[in-house]
Amino acid sequence: MQGRWRLFRHETGREAGPPAWAYVALFCASLLIGIWSAKQFGAVVMWPANGILLAAFLQLRRRKAIAVLIACFAVNLSSNLVRGDAAPFFWLNAVLNLAEVLIAGVLARRLCGAALDLRRPRRLLRFALGAVTPAVIAVAVVIVSVAATTHHYSAEMTAFTAQRYFAMEAIGLLTVTPTLLLLARRHRFRDTSAIAGPKESIALFSLLTAVTLTVFCQSSLPITYLIFPPLLLLVFRVSTTGTALAVLLVTLVGGVATITGHGPATLQRLAVDAELAHVPTIVRQLNVFYGFLLTMIAVALPVSTIVSERRRMMERLEARTLAAQIARRQAEAADAAKSRFLALMSHEMRTPLHGVMGYAEVLSRRPNLAEDARHQVGEIQKSGAALLTLVEDVLEVSRGDAVVGTDAIDPADLLAQVAAASGDCARAKQLPIHIRVQSGAEAPVLGDRRRLRQILHRLVSNAIKFTSRGQIVLGVEREGAETVFRVTDTGPGVAPGVAPHLFGAFVQADDSISRDHVGAGLGLAVAQRLTHAMGGRIALESTSPAGSTFVVRLPLVLADTDAVAPAADPAPAETGGSARVLIVDDHPTNREVARLMLAPLGCDVFEATDGVEAVEMASSSPFDLILMDVRMPRMDGLAATQAIRALDGAFSRTPILAVTADAMPEDAARCLAAGMDGHVAKPLTHASLFAAIDAVMGVNDEANEEAA
Repeated sequence: MQGRWRLFRHETGREAGPPAWAYVALFCASLLIGIWSAKQFGAVVMWPANGILLAAFLQLRRRKAIAVLIACFAVNLSSNLVRGDAAPFFWLNAVLNLAEVLIAGVLARRLCGAALDLRRPRRLLRFALGAVTPAVIAVAVVIVSVAATTHHYSAEMTAFTAQRYFAMEAIGLLTVTPTLLLLARRHRFRDTSAIAGPKESIALFSLLTAVTLTVFCQSSLPITYLIFPPLLLLVFRVSTTGTALAVLLVTLVGGVATITGHGPATLQRLAVDAELAHVPTIVRQLNVFYGFLLTMIAVALPVSTIVSERRRMMERLEARTLAAQIARRQAEAADAAKSRFLALMSHEMRTPLHGVMGYAEVLSRRPNLAEDARHQVGEIQKSGAALLTLVEDVLEVSRGDAVVGTDAIDPADLLAQVAAASGDCARAKQLPIHIRVQSGAEAPVLGDRRRLRQILHRLVSNAIKFTSRGQIVLGVEREGAETVFRVTDTGPGVAPGVAPHLFGAFVQADDSISRDHVGAGLGLAVAQRLTHAMGGRIALESTSPAGSTFVVRLPLVLADTDAVAPAADPAPAETGGSARVLIVDDHPTNREVARLMLAPLGCDVFEATDGVEAVEMASSSPFDLILMDVRMPRMDGLAATQAIRALDGAFSRTPILAVTADAMPEDAARCLAAGMDGHVAKPLTHASLFAAIDAVMGVNDEANEEAA
């Protein structure tokens, strides 16, 4: 037989439990006890020999199991001859005992699994009903049929003999075999169901023994039920193996007492039956004891396995909960590390870009610059802008979803800002950008201004990149509860094979080595990520050789008209020639770039290399504006801002604009929380710097008016 129908245990299994000779010794002892009981009292309470042989068959490897089966069969046959059993019973009993063991063993392997872990409720139930019961019934039918034919039993005698034989054999298999298997396999299945310690276990077994002796050493009261309270208490406190030993203990003590004429079973009044008149009274009374034993086995062992399974599941749940908590802490630590890494990378990559793009911006505004030099500076600006976009896209793809903001947004004004941001690139390719605000879409809405501007900017940049001639149309309309933005170009369209994967990271419309357009293929992936973060949808609405249209649908609620602030005009602030500006930055290149950008305004510019110098200067002379870096030695920009805000009088109300390479939304929030009035990310351009200054000075003027 193969697989789960195998006859013997797999040879690779670890040997455990009693050695082969011990099973033979136990088998011989049980036969001797049975012969002595039959001669001394005329009855046998149960037949444990088959339970011992079944345990040996299931536990031992093939060669040892075969040797034990042959030896026990020979011993059984010899004992029948010595006892003087008549033919054919002297050999039929031995054959049927062996057949019972083989049938039950094969069924147990098939139904209970190779591990034979009888601590589990389903496997114990399968062992009892699927292996033991069919085997005992099959053998009982044969032996009772032969006995009834040989001895001419009546129907009553046949039924009585079948009932007694079944109970005697089943109790032997159900008490002895599970106990031996559980004891033998304790090395493999660590039983966590035991709560009681050694002292408590000894006390519980002592209590059960005392109650059992009290119940079965008297013959005046039917108090068998008193055994169940201490037995159930023991079941809930000890392991399944301990429960099996307790059941065996009660069976042995009760069996000895009953067969010697003691215990509640002797109180049974037997009905007068002429067909059973020759049967000894104690043999007939044993049926009452068998009923008690079967009830005890049916209650104690299943309850013990259920309790054991429950405790194992609780232990597993605790282990998984602990593992989940550890995994969560690791994930939180990894997320924190990732956030620190992204913040560091954003800062470290923006810092050199600030110098490159800042100087290029300053050079591009020189009126006497040669044409070829102006072209070269323009190329530097475009390359720097492309590199900055790539850096922002990579960081945006890598970072987690931040909290969605709720800014009041004027759709028309937002489209104008997006068009202005891409105006230089569009003019370089002679592509006009048209803005179309449909009727009903003029009303302001609430949403994340930064995210929405990034989404539309990436779509417009993509449209300009792939359009050689024609125009770009940037539109907005209101459809029900959604605000719908559309970006339409007159480019070559999207190939059918690329369209399904268009919003994947690092996907490009043309990834051949001869492609005309640069980029990492992150723009649309970032746009989709930002759109989903706002609860919206982005899609390629239509495409053809005449152009493509991308649509962004967002569930933006309408905002109050008064809540919308006018857009900052990216023009130089009217600070006047006598405006005093303090530039605080530890990097000399950054200070020089800011000074050169402020030069057209005619400001008096002062410089500080760290927060300590900034606080000293801000506390000794008034300034109209402070441009504050964040990451600096000795004292960072956040601490410096808090120190300035703690000064006396007008010194504490000096407008402070954070000019930093820390460009994450949480970085801007930290700056505002520290007391700064605004935030602008490096690298700077004249437009971004002047717009930020206008916003800061406007907010500060309103605050001064309220204070007055």
